Amino acid sequence: MTEPTAERKRRPRDSGATKALLLQAATEEFAEYGLAGARIDRIAERAGANKRLIYVYFGDKDALFDAVVDEQARTVVKAIPLDEGDLTAFAASRFDYVLANPAARRIAIWRGFERAEATEAELASYRERVELVEAAQSEGRLRADIPAVDLFAIVLRMTESWLSAPAGLRAVAGEDADRLSEHRAALLAAVRSVVEPRG
Repeated sequence: MTEPTAERKRRPRDSGATKALLLQAATEEFAEYGLAGARIDRIAERAGANKRLIYVYFGDKDALFDAVVDEQARTVVKAIPLDEGDLTAFAASRFDYVLANPAARRIAIWRGFERAEATEAELASYRERVELVEAAQSEGRLRADIPAVDLFAIVLRMTESWLSAPAGLRAVAGEDADRLSEHRAALLAAVRSVVEPRG
């Protein structure tokens, strides 16, 4: 004889796992459609969760988008170190990361279109990086005649120079693995020429 249903112990809901699934589903949805085009119903369906939980864990769609942007900022900081303020190594790591994680790049593009204000995680990550560049400049490892924030911004954009190049330009050179390797080498040479201390 089985125990009565009322006496059966229910498995506790794993809110952490559900929240992570929703965040991953939201990342995929926002990467594909942006904030304006994303749909809460699709996010819940992707996650296999009740859409009510999105409002419980994150609030509205805007707050969920901000949570995705913050998570992306934290992930990028962990995945792309700026050890000792080494902007050349940073450029190599960021180029490789963006190639391997196209959704991260798409989230950044949508974020630029659809949000004017920086999130707290973004501000913290950029402040930390600029401080590392300043420290490297004061120690003579990076050129100091360009403000740290500008030097970092220039290198940041250089890492996406090929990936954001016009389609016609990419078509002229081709899109195979050799082309990417050639561009990576050119990128690092260009970054070195920009960031190394002046003689």
